[in-house]
Amino acid sequence: MITQCPIRPGCKYIYKFTIIDQEGTLWWHAHVSFLRATVYGALIIRPRDGHSYPFPMPYKEVPILLGEWWNTNVFDVEKLAVATGAAPNLSIAYTINGWPGDLYPCSGNQMYKLKLLQGRTYLLRIINAALNHELFFKIANHKLTVVSIDARYTEPYVTNVVVSAPGQTVDVLLTADQPVGSYYMAATAYASADGVLFDNTTTRGVLAYDGAPSSTTPLMPVLPDFNDTPTAHKFYSNLTGLVGGPHWEPVPLKVDHEMLVTIGLGLEPCPVNTSCKGPKLSASMNNVSFVRPTSLSMLQAFFFNVNGVYTTDFPAKPTIEFDYTNASINNNIPMLFAPKGTKLTKLKFNSTVEIIFQNTAILGVENHPMHLHGFDFHVLAQGFGNYNPATDRKKHNSINPQMRNTIAVPAGGWAVTRFTANNPGVWVLHCHLDMHLPLGLATAFVVENGPTPETTLPPPPVDLPQC
Repeated sequence: MITQCPIRPGCKYIYKFTIIDQEGTLWWHAHVSFLRATVYGALIIRPRDGHSYPFPMPYKEVPILLGEWWNTNVFDVEKLAVATGAAPNLSIAYTINGWPGDLYPCSGNQMYKLKLLQGRTYLLRIINAALNHELFFKIANHKLTVVSIDARYTEPYVTNVVVSAPGQTVDVLLTADQPVGSYYMAATAYASADGVLFDNTTTRGVLAYDGAPSSTTPLMPVLPDFNDTPTAHKFYSNLTGLVGGPHWEPVPLKVDHEMLVTIGLGLEPCPVNTSCKGPKLSASMNNVSFVRPTSLSMLQAFFFNVNGVYTTDFPAKPTIEFDYTNASINNNIPMLFAPKGTKLTKLKFNSTVEIIFQNTAILGVENHPMHLHGFDFHVLAQGFGNYNPATDRKKHNSINPQMRNTIAVPAGGWAVTRFTANNPGVWVLHCHLDMHLPLGLATAFVVENGPTPETTLPPPPVDLPQC
């Protein structure tokens, strides 16, 4: 309901788009919340003919899609959560390229297997397509070299563990430099919220070197603890951009629009005459819990100048300032209930926007993957506690920061991002944990048209197509 209406049942929709200044791994997915659990796939953008990767050409490229599995209709999972006001039922398994792996009783030996030739280097295109879980990913006895994130090249970064939030992609080089044998690849949850239930299982696949006996028991990697925030933060914060590499963009130094945006959970009263018990879970940004339109998409309303669908008064800073990461805020009951609204921010074309995401301790701290449609952004800095401009601005990296479209804001911390609003239209900014989007952890930007001569827009049809 932001840039388009959902595709009606039995209908089709043709997308046509131009790829500009992007190479690497992206993905496509359904955007009617929990339908994304099964409707997704890789979208791989390779260099133009005559151009090469900024790293040695791999022997083979392999997509690795990490997902979640329920033994029920995922639409019903969301519907039940909305009706009762509780958190949605957990997935029962994780998957690698659709296979749960041999640690689950339902799947036995049904797991993804990849054949390797010793001495060869492979490009693994890792996509976290899970709905509600950040994931650790490791391969036994092998190092991984990160070369790209969210279709943006990075300085090569060597690691033995990859962390990815839902919506993020990570391209890594894997060299088959170990003795001939079999090695497990494995993924398990990074769950940063204290006391919150999560899918505490592990999916695995197998890397089998050519010539390895089929009877060989694969080696298993030692995975981080589920709450290993230091390991997650080390990975997220050590990535840097490849200055001078293909499609590198320097950081815009002049900021036209500054925003401090608090993100976190909360509560809302149960509707009357429903099965909901007690207050429902909610979520908000700057004390506004986002409500999606129900009749027109925001882009339709913007294009045809239809009033009443949204307002452009989203606050650029919290309406109430408080000690954001102090758990004592939960003793202030009114602060737990954010008002509902469909509030956006209007931006001038080509203006530079800086967003400081600030986690809150309302109902507990948690790592929130914040995703912006229509743009990539520089990640200038990230840290823990309350953002302090006097000291934390000194930590900004304006030389070679990473670029991406989804930032995992540290649990109980903050992240500074910056982007240029050079893509006209209406674009949503939301948490990519799908249990949080229906709760209201979202807003959107209206980016005005550019300097090209504008044609006179047609008047809206008498009967404007409804969603």
